[in-house]
Amino acid sequence: MHPVLKTSLSALTLAMLPVLHAHADTFDYPEFSPSQSDFGGVGLMQMPSGRVAKEGELSVGGTFNDEYHHYTVSLQLLPWLETTIRYTLVQDLLYSNDEDFSGDTKYTDKGIDFKVRLLEESYWLPETSIGVRDFGGTGLFDGEFIAASKHVGPFDFTLGVGWGYIGNSGNLTGDKSQAVDCDRNTDYKGKGGSIDFDRWFTGCSAVFGGVEYQSPWAPLRLKVEYDGNDYTSDFPVTRGGVDMSQDSKFNYGALYRLGQWGDVRLSYERGTTWTLGFTLNTNFNDMKAMWQDDPVPAYDTPAAQSARAASELTPAQWEQLAQDLHQIAGYKDPAIYADDTSITVMAPQTKYRDRDEAQLRAGTLLANQGPAADTYRIIETANRQPVTETHIDRDAFANVADHRGFNTHMDDATAAIEPQAPTGTLYAKSNKDWDVSVSPTLQQSFGGSEDFYLFNIGISAGANYWFSDNVELGGSLYLNIYDNYDKFLYEVPPDGTDLKRVRTLVRQYINDNPIRMNNLQLTWMDKLSDNWYAQAYGGYLEMMFGGVGSEVLYRPQGSNWAVGIDANYVVQRDPDSQLGFFTEEVQFDPITGRNYRVQTGALTGHATVYYQPDWSWLPNTLFKVSAGRYLTEDIGMTVDFSKQFDSGVIAGAFVAKTNLSAEEFGEGSFNKGFYISIPFDVMTVKPSTNRATISWLPLSRDGGQMLNRKYQLYSVTDARSPWYGRKAMH
Repeated sequence: MHPVLKTSLSALTLAMLPVLHAHADTFDYPEFSPSQSDFGGVGLMQMPSGRVAKEGELSVGGTFNDEYHHYTVSLQLLPWLETTIRYTLVQDLLYSNDEDFSGDTKYTDKGIDFKVRLLEESYWLPETSIGVRDFGGTGLFDGEFIAASKHVGPFDFTLGVGWGYIGNSGNLTGDKSQAVDCDRNTDYKGKGGSIDFDRWFTGCSAVFGGVEYQSPWAPLRLKVEYDGNDYTSDFPVTRGGVDMSQDSKFNYGALYRLGQWGDVRLSYERGTTWTLGFTLNTNFNDMKAMWQDDPVPAYDTPAAQSARAASELTPAQWEQLAQDLHQIAGYKDPAIYADDTSITVMAPQTKYRDRDEAQLRAGTLLANQGPAADTYRIIETANRQPVTETHIDRDAFANVADHRGFNTHMDDATAAIEPQAPTGTLYAKSNKDWDVSVSPTLQQSFGGSEDFYLFNIGISAGANYWFSDNVELGGSLYLNIYDNYDKFLYEVPPDGTDLKRVRTLVRQYINDNPIRMNNLQLTWMDKLSDNWYAQAYGGYLEMMFGGVGSEVLYRPQGSNWAVGIDANYVVQRDPDSQLGFFTEEVQFDPITGRNYRVQTGALTGHATVYYQPDWSWLPNTLFKVSAGRYLTEDIGMTVDFSKQFDSGVIAGAFVAKTNLSAEEFGEGSFNKGFYISIPFDVMTVKPSTNRATISWLPLSRDGGQMLNRKYQLYSVTDARSPWYGRKAMH
């Protein structure tokens, strides 16, 4: 062999050794990632672990055996906080003994879990977490734990201490001779939904542990755990006399990964029971848009740009500029003004959540096609109200658009200010006084007594007409395509509650009316002064209520907080009439022969504080705290907390606690719900500022219910400090 060639091959071989070695390591030990337990949340099988998933990880799963069917949704809300919602169908018990009411619906338990990571794993220290299972449920599975997990090669070891359901074997502390639960009090909580701090870390406690092994074959991992529960206080045992005896303290499982999007699980537990499960997962931080978008127009050099005055452009040129601002920059149907020193564009932004992208495109179009100007003013509007104004300096923008200098950015050329009235002559105005819309609608609730899943799906068609920039007449019709609310039998409260039926008449509105006018209202809206916005409205305000109301919002430009107040006088609409209202509070139900009450007139409204904290341990979050009077005339507070991930997906939950006792409220004890808001532009191939919201309620009840107002001023003024329209972070 030629000596030069020989030397080159030797060098190449040595250079490849680290690569080959790294490949071998990857083959021998595939990357470890946490997996879900039977109950949802990161863990082994029955037992949790000290691990948490990556921030933004969403896992939806099901676990099935002879006693329980668990349906779970687990979300890593923050790097240190895991949250889980679980519905369990108890296979051996019915929801109630009244077949006319719940039929053959299985007993359904609703639970919420959380886990807080205390320590991240280091060379010496394990990843350590503390958690609570079923802290807001009925008490069937409630328990607490502290667990630590340490990774060694392909093995992940877990050791922990559990209380309640997790530690019911009592192998650490507790006297099982006193009671099967060591006097913890695991009784069913009357109406459910309450948080029993007095139970926490009481009763039996037990050591549990296990190991998860990642095999050299990447899809396969194996689990073994030592169970901290002995199943003597499980609900099927204590209430149904079912035999759940434990022949072995060890549970064995196998998990097979289905790429990056899910897994299937099979385990043998208690020495008697086969359990099958699956998990589907995605990560809200990692979701990325795949757009087919209009290209950014090329920026003409200053020498190529026209020095003409505004009056020298023809009407056709102004019209083309307006169309391009709409199509290419996303400023819908803009009004364009110009004078000797500035061009002003006044329009809503409906295409780009990234304002820098929108302003770069708009600035380029104005420089290339517009008259000579020192400043480009972009007044962003919503519902025809000025929300924020951005000034783009022409010379600084030229440096950005023409890529002059190092690492130039739109921030170097723009300044956000309080919006002012446009100046100069109006040369283009393409906004229409009317608009129409069509959108699909899904309403759903889970875990009800009549059926596990109640829903309706339909189409909402809306139209609105602007008499001026401040007055709008708008309405919408709902066409019901399919629903199963015929199973919703909550006619007269069977549990002794006597609240006005402000929401539990939902079946009569949906199932009995395939076409219904949801909304028909006259709205006045205005920007009163710097930072102040207001609206007033009247008509048919939502599917179940009509009346009049108003809202005032104080929201400083660029601030992370705002304060608003709304007040309304409403009357409940009669579901047997498209346009009528209830006039008598007491109504008679001919089916049951009993009376029930409805709302024939009430004041309702709330004062609300909005706050986006700057705390490093709670990033990209929004608190909405409202206090006031609700539709059934109860008084209390609603706390709404939401987290926004890098993709723009928002996950949130709310709790409404009023002066109603658990007995007065009925099943569930208080109102609560969850929602996910997904930007259209991560689901479609076109950029958009629109969102799709999926919400679900554990139960439909009457306490803690707000009016569903058509417009919320905080959403209308979002551009002042973007939350719903915040740009993606990757």
